[in-house]
Amino acid sequence: MINIRKISSFPVQHSDWNTPPWGDLPSVPLLNHMGEKPVHFPKTRVKLAYDENAVYVMFRVEDRYIKATAISHQDDVYKDSCVEFFFTPGADPSKGYFNLEMNCGGTLLFHFQATPGKNRIIIPQEDCRKIACVHSLPHIIDPEITDPVTWTVAYTVPVALLEKYCPTDRPAPKTVWRANFYKCADNTSHPHWLTWSPVDHPVPDFHRPQSFGVLQFD
Repeated sequence: MINIRKISSFPVQHSDWNTPPWGDLPSVPLLNHMGEKPVHFPKTRVKLAYDENAVYVMFRVEDRYIKATAISHQDDVYKDSCVEFFFTPGADPSKGYFNLEMNCGGTLLFHFQATPGKNRIIIPQEDCRKIACVHSLPHIIDPEITDPVTWTVAYTVPVALLEKYCPTDRPAPKTVWRANFYKCADNTSHPHWLTWSPVDHPVPDFHRPQSFGVLQFD
């Protein structure tokens, strides 16, 4: 379980992991993997915070073999060096879930799935742009960077945006959401599929809400 701290105000976002308010928040590692254990297993951590209007997310990745080729929101960002937040804004994953996937250059794929692979809603571009984001690397990285690089992405998920697509339990003390966090890089030279909450499945498949862990708002 992850406990998410409430914050009284969130200033203009920045991508510095150690500067307040980010620097004051605990982080959680992604220690599990799908498929065979990859040779390249980048150290990936995530931080979370919330207020009445939004959930704030930041990833930090100690990486190599980094690529970002997706140009526009809703392109196939999971093929790039990518971090992902799959979540149900409530305690029951059977009611559907969002998959918010963002590559290291800040380009995102954002869908709502009523059930895995069925009744999918592709969030319109104008709503994708409501996910305010900052990132430490350029928008496009091609060719691949093979040297070690630590990168971050941080973004804001407005609660009002989620409410357009499904019933949402607004963040408040003791409210529970279900979620998983992922790191992938399908089309890089060193692909991998990392998870926070363990996923018991023989091949990589992030669309498994039955494996979501618990997020509890403090």
